[in-house]
Amino acid sequence: MKTIVAVDLNWGIGYKGSLLVKIPEDMSFFKKMTLGKVVIMGRETFESLPGKEPLEGRKNIILSRKEGYRDNRITICHTLDDIFDVIKEYNSDDVFVIGGESVYKQLLPFCKEAYITKIEHRYDADKFFNDLDSNESWELASTSDLKTYKGIKYRFTKYVNSKLLSENCG
Repeated sequence: MKTIVAVDLNWGIGYKGSLLVKIPEDMSFFKKMTLGKVVIMGRETFESLPGKEPLEGRKNIILSRKEGYRDNRITICHTLDDIFDVIKEYNSDDVFVIGGESVYKQLLPFCKEAYITKIEHRYDADKFFNDLDSNESWELASTSDLKTYKGIKYRFTKYVNSKLLSENCG
């Protein structure tokens, strides 16, 4: 399993139910990485999508504590066990955790790679991603050149979960 997210300098990811900023190249990267794959998200993240529509060309799995929550366009899971049961039929490299904060926190320990768009700005944020730079299990594997969009500087980075990789190899 992998994860993908855009973060600011404080590892903020959202504010009042929206992304902190929309950078077209980041949105394209997200689409390229997840198209044809399985995406796992929380109910609030799903409901924040344009038109509350499932992401096209992807299997959408929603983790929700709301027992009565139903939508025949998506797969709804109420526990992590439910999610692991559903995704066992897929290649783990084809499964992406895409938010929000609670879902990231619950599933990050099971991810072997994290694709982080690091935005060099501090925004007002009320939702955050784990700071991988201060997490000894995660190592920065690659960083793109600095990019700019309308004065916003950002980089594409990739982290690997060395703890998970060593457990799988040992």
